[in-house]
Amino acid sequence: MVSPTAPALQGRTKTRRACGEAAAAAQARRRRRRGAGEAGQAGPDMGPLLRAARAWRPPGLPPPRRRRSTFNVAVVGGGLVGLASARELVLRHPSLTFALLEKEKELACHQSGHNSGVIHSGIYYTPGSLKAKLCVQGAALCYEYCDQKGIPYKQCGKLIVAVEQEEIPRLKALYERGLQNNVRDLRLISAKEIQAKEPFCRGLMALDSPYTGIVNYRHVALSYAEDFQKAGGTVLTDFEVTNMEMAKESPPESTEGLKHPVVVRNSKGEEVYCQHIVTCSGLYSDRLSQISGCSPEPRIVPFRGDYLVLKPEKCYMVKGNIYPVPDPRFPFLGVHFTPRMDGSVWLGPNAVLAFKREGYKLFDFSPKDFGDAVLYSGLWKLVSRNLSSGINEMYRACFLSAQVKQLQKFIPEVTINDILRGPSGVRAQALDNEGNLVDDFVFDGGTGDIGSRILHVRNAPSPAATSSLAIAKMIAKEVEERFGL
Repeated sequence: MVSPTAPALQGRTKTRRACGEAAAAAQARRRRRRGAGEAGQAGPDMGPLLRAARAWRPPGLPPPRRRRSTFNVAVVGGGLVGLASARELVLRHPSLTFALLEKEKELACHQSGHNSGVIHSGIYYTPGSLKAKLCVQGAALCYEYCDQKGIPYKQCGKLIVAVEQEEIPRLKALYERGLQNNVRDLRLISAKEIQAKEPFCRGLMALDSPYTGIVNYRHVALSYAEDFQKAGGTVLTDFEVTNMEMAKESPPESTEGLKHPVVVRNSKGEEVYCQHIVTCSGLYSDRLSQISGCSPEPRIVPFRGDYLVLKPEKCYMVKGNIYPVPDPRFPFLGVHFTPRMDGSVWLGPNAVLAFKREGYKLFDFSPKDFGDAVLYSGLWKLVSRNLSSGINEMYRACFLSAQVKQLQKFIPEVTINDILRGPSGVRAQALDNEGNLVDDFVFDGGTGDIGSRILHVRNAPSPAATSSLAIAKMIAKEVEERFGL
């Protein structure tokens, strides 16, 4: 016979059990709703969104449902060349799957986001060379693309100004070169015509290139990324590639065996499986290519360019781009005046060895990057041939008055009180072991089984931003021929 108190005890036991279960369920709900609003308010399961947060997507696109780990082709590098190439490939081959892997949390963070913003017309380059053809084609494609996408730009033109008599023969030779390259609307103008176009500029003669323009290349890069994703491509940011090798087994979720035989690993141990890889990794192109057994050369040596900026109240002195006549003895174009899309005016840059591959400040330092550069014989051969200009560049980097003196050759009214220190960029300069600047495109594969599945873009020389869409067509064709897409 059951005691009269048993139902009460049994009820209390059930109540405690129910309370415990309810508390555990509530705690689980709170964990799922973490960050979801006020206590007690129903919220979505944030797990999938958090896992997908690192897969970059442009505004307006829905979040991906699942992070895919197998692709036909993975493109490494989220700068202009990598993004343009990935976009071109997915548009050509919509039935294939493509991923773009970028080590930063955002796209176009380095060379693509730290440049002058100039759309070059193709004047400087050797007639008939690949650089000349790609620049002329790329400029036309860039303007056309910006028009299609509504990306603002300004066709403000450029003057290449001779300020000394000895520069005039070089200026005329540059004019002839531009004509051979089919640069639009080029003409030589007199000192009086210079002042009509640029009232504060002084010069003996100038080469007028009205087709030159300016644009914010980061906006262009993000538009490429949006095109890529809308066409079905996947962008994975915060994915720093540290290894590429042939897979020993298929990915865990795969039922297709080794259909994707190349595994790409990042610094966190995450993996992407693919059939082919294309690397467009700029400042790290030499290091990534060596992973697959490529030659260490050409070597990337980073050069930092420091800009000055005109104070806002002085920007009226510059209407378009003003450049010096390049000196063939030196590898860079010299200091120039560059208007920006935001209305500011950049002055410079200089060109000095950077102590870190992504070192945008004077004292940024990486022991590995510095050691790689200074222990490379090719750098010392370059320095020995350009010692005086190198010392001058370092001097101008330290003393604003020296930089201003160069600028006053073109606009005498500029004073040290009119300028401020501005941003910097780092250029991935490819060098061979003889100290020669590698001035052409370099493609590489590697050795062993993986070599036939990788295309490394070892060097995409300036003006790669202007030429990015034309370069992408060339890279896509190379990919199709090498991999049989």
